[in-house]
Amino acid sequence: MTAYALRRIFWTIPVLLLVVTLLFVMLRAIGGDPLRPAPLLGMSGSQGWYKKGDSKPESIEANMRRRLGLDRPWHAQYVDYLGSVATFDFGPTHSFRARTVNSVIRDQGPISAELGLLALAWALVLGGALGLVSGLRAGGALDAGSRTAVSLAAALPAFLVGALAIDLFAVRLGLFPTSGWDGWRSKLLPSFVLGLVPAAYCARLLRAGLLETLGREYVVAARAKGLRRPRVVSVHVLRNAVGPLVTALGPLLGYLVTGSFIVEYVFAIPGIGRYYVAAVLARDYPLVLGLTVVLTLAIVLANLIVDLVQAALDPRLRERLA
Repeated sequence: MTAYALRRIFWTIPVLLLVVTLLFVMLRAIGGDPLRPAPLLGMSGSQGWYKKGDSKPESIEANMRRRLGLDRPWHAQYVDYLGSVATFDFGPTHSFRARTVNSVIRDQGPISAELGLLALAWALVLGGALGLVSGLRAGGALDAGSRTAVSLAAALPAFLVGALAIDLFAVRLGLFPTSGWDGWRSKLLPSFVLGLVPAAYCARLLRAGLLETLGREYVVAARAKGLRRPRVVSVHVLRNAVGPLVTALGPLLGYLVTGSFIVEYVFAIPGIGRYYVAAVLARDYPLVLGLTVVLTLAIVLANLIVDLVQAALDPRLRERLA
């Protein structure tokens, strides 16, 4: 197990290098200038809307480019940024002049992490309950109701569910605030909305695992010995039925990272997602690359933990890793 974990950690290095390189190339390929004038909307009679810039003197813009290193060749900027990634010092941002990339990660990272963990808790609790009921009562009314709820949760997009939840529970009933991240009341709705799709996925996987395991020969033999159903389910069924669910936790965490961008925007949560979108629109290369490196590390670490948990649950996998 230790050797397997060390190999996975070692392979994180080329994965990060590939991610940083591809993102660096793509950001340069889409063009744009992080110091371009900020657009202001104006009205021009029958011509409709037009944009006019907030121009700067050339000397000021040249000094800003020199300070940010934008006057250097792209390959020199790439080498410099590889060094900053290796030392986890991502430097200043281009769009938030009073902040550094590290300060954005330090201040906004815990908010996004808390949102993702709360959503994962919702997914495991709701998905586990629905999957357990549906799998153990297959073919009945509870199974039909559970599958209907799961289908609706998987089909409805997060921005629609979030808007409806704000309108009903925050505006009409006044039970929760419409935005922010202060106190448990402001965290309940966004984490629930973000956890709906993973909950549906967990419920489907657990139901399928239960139905498959309940038909195994050792389960039939345990019943024939006279063991009670709760003991058969808890000792012989659940341990093997949760295998596919544990395997799927890695991709689910990837969904929570990308889905949090929409939820943070809908509920005005000051997390990494809002800064990430703003950085992409502003062509803020250091901030985009820094946030991507951190998110990639989080996903790789989550997948490593999932693999180790799966190995702990499955003796056959432990033998292959030994």
